[in-house]
Amino acid sequence: MLREYTTEPVYTTTDDDTIFKLLTDRAASEPDSVVAQALRGPRRQWVDITASQMLDDVRKVAKGLLAMGISKGDSVLIYSPTCYEWGVVDFACASIGAISVPVYDTDSPKQVAQIVSETSPQVAFAGGDERSLTLEAMRQSPDNSVRYSFNMQSNGLQAVTDWGKKVSDETLDEAIAHIHADDPLTIIFTSGSTGKPKGALISHRNFVHTVKSGWVVLPTMLMADPTRLLLFLPLAHAFARYIQYTAIGAHGVVGYLSDTKHLLADLRGFRPTYMLAVPRVYEKVYNAASQKAGNGLKGHVFLAAYKHFVQWSKDEQEGKAHTWRQKLHHKFFMSVVGSSIHSAMGNGMRFMACGGAPMNVDLAHFFNGIDDLTFIQGYGLTETSAPCMVNFEAKNHVGSVGRVGPGFSARLTDEDELEIKGPSVFLGYINAPEQTADVMNGEWLRTGDLASIDDDGYVYITGRKKDLIITAGGKNVSPAPLEDIIATCPIVSHVVVVGDNKPFIAALITLEPDMLRQWLEGHGLDANMTPLEAAKNEAVRAFIQEYIDHANANVSRAESVRKFVVLPSEFSQEAGTLTPSLKIVRPRVIKQYGQVIDEILYAPKPSAMTDAATAKIMAAAEQFNKQVQPTVKAARDMIEPMYNKAMENVKDNVAEFSEQLSERLRSTATHDDAETENEEK
Repeated sequence: MLREYTTEPVYTTTDDDTIFKLLTDRAASEPDSVVAQALRGPRRQWVDITASQMLDDVRKVAKGLLAMGISKGDSVLIYSPTCYEWGVVDFACASIGAISVPVYDTDSPKQVAQIVSETSPQVAFAGGDERSLTLEAMRQSPDNSVRYSFNMQSNGLQAVTDWGKKVSDETLDEAIAHIHADDPLTIIFTSGSTGKPKGALISHRNFVHTVKSGWVVLPTMLMADPTRLLLFLPLAHAFARYIQYTAIGAHGVVGYLSDTKHLLADLRGFRPTYMLAVPRVYEKVYNAASQKAGNGLKGHVFLAAYKHFVQWSKDEQEGKAHTWRQKLHHKFFMSVVGSSIHSAMGNGMRFMACGGAPMNVDLAHFFNGIDDLTFIQGYGLTETSAPCMVNFEAKNHVGSVGRVGPGFSARLTDEDELEIKGPSVFLGYINAPEQTADVMNGEWLRTGDLASIDDDGYVYITGRKKDLIITAGGKNVSPAPLEDIIATCPIVSHVVVVGDNKPFIAALITLEPDMLRQWLEGHGLDANMTPLEAAKNEAVRAFIQEYIDHANANVSRAESVRKFVVLPSEFSQEAGTLTPSLKIVRPRVIKQYGQVIDEILYAPKPSAMTDAATAKIMAAAEQFNKQVQPTVKAARDMIEPMYNKAMENVKDNVAEFSEQLSERLRSTATHDDAETENEEK
């Protein structure tokens, strides 16, 4: 195992490498190529925008900003869902050196006001009436910096264009000429999963280096002509900004999607060649496919296919040859499951890229084991201008977050904390020199993540340094591996493993309402039961316990989850338990559910309790567990023979299919028999 690893640079940025230049270079080389598509009209049809058209739109908005007095170094707020207009404003700000300040479209007025207070934008753009009213109210405030606000969904960009009609091309070009690679590009606020969000100042060079290096290490995914990206991640996230620049600067078509209400239909309509998403999106894709298969024969076939694709990917990673029988099974599972996954993704998907949070390894192998799909994992922070590590196309190790990108170095401290050094490390936090100093160790960025580096330089994230649990017995436990496996349960939405200074490890679990409803219907249970009823339902708990048992099988008893509570409601951004990028705010969860943790998960023994409310909670929980256990055992005893019989039927059907296909192959190609015999030997 290594303690440090460096990847040599493949591109050296120049002073002229700005974000705006990515668009102008594209428009110069491919003026009529489609660079973006946007949904328009009541029928939600995709409308093409060429590189020259986008450049023209950007220049018009840039002129409008100049006319309003915006110049190099001034900040401009963007409070909107992902949309084409977002991209136009982004490039317009970049062209004249204005510093864009993105705000998550789900942020509350209070959160927006805090960001406005810290960044002092003079112009603000909103997406939608509600956000526009929020900004307008701020503009009316006497102590507010915002002088102009525009609603991008109500001809706001046309209004800005009208402002700039008297600004000449020469005036705009002069402003553009003064912008260089090391100038600030944007202030992106961190998610706030470990504390108050901080404004990270990022330069043009920070992003451009990662963009151009990515073209080299992922040439098919990012540089094919054309590539198609359905962009539904919020552009307030560094990951989304990076991939927007990457696609537009190459030969890509960006399909801007403001929400995911019709995601499956939009995937089929847009037909993306690759997709970037957080793990939760891929978990939902898998869960939806699993639930659609149901619990009968189709469900058992789907489960068998899942196991097959996982093993198929693992064997290929290890360089193992597939036997003829495995190949026959693979063809069968591709026809009944793999083809359905491709169809759901639009039948054009070739790469699935994942980042932003830990991903369950077997789920990654499942997608990677499907023909014509490559599952790519990467790693990055806001402070590294999105990805600083990725699995290269030529060297993809599923389960790792890849090697450091070209020009980057990674090392481990004595405590195994991962540190990063490279040209995309940010300029620092605004108005926070002490916090900047805290995360920098000379040129090295302290990531806060625990990791290991194998002998080939591949990095494996093992947990968060601040999340590390130390039990009362002194056992160090990283919650992430346990949470990743439990979260693959189709009806589970989030998991928080707890146990700091406690006698054992336990878990708080929330349920996914839609998946729960489908699961209850499929099992002949009341699909309309309330979340509180579902949280106490023995069948629901037994199903979750299966995944907890699977997680526990990978760790020692001291690290295993001994007890869990199903909470009656989901985590949310409104409650402060989720960030806008759907990361769990662990400290807030532990604080908010402190009574549940102390009085149910870790209730004292009855003999030491008084007749207080906590004792009643504990007694009820203990009594409930006693009632549940016999029922769960009886249910398992009843279901297990049925399950075994069903699996035998599946095996017989697969064996019969394999034999028929094998006979057909023997009759049509005699030399294949010889190859098969050699392979069997």
